Amino acid sequence: MKLVYFSWVKDRIGFGEEDIDLPDDVKTVEDLLVWLPGRGANFADALADPAIIRVAVDQEYSTPDADVTKASEIALFPPVTGG
Repeated sequence: MKLVYFSWVKDRIGFGEEDIDLPDDVKTVEDLLVWLPGRGANFADALADPAIIRVAVDQEYSTPDADVTKASEIALFPPVTGG
């Protein structure tokens, strides 16, 4: 599966995307946001406030309970504002 990071999430993590095999216990967006900060200080910094992180699973905005087990791409980004 591909994880893609945007904006300041990308800047804090240090790269824009990666291919990864998620652990078996990561089944939802919420599980992912709990697991990722344990991968290192850069992830912990970028995801310190998971409530503000927006997640798209296969290019669809997703809720914390969304299934990620069959996703081909998950994108993480900060809140989006517009005018």
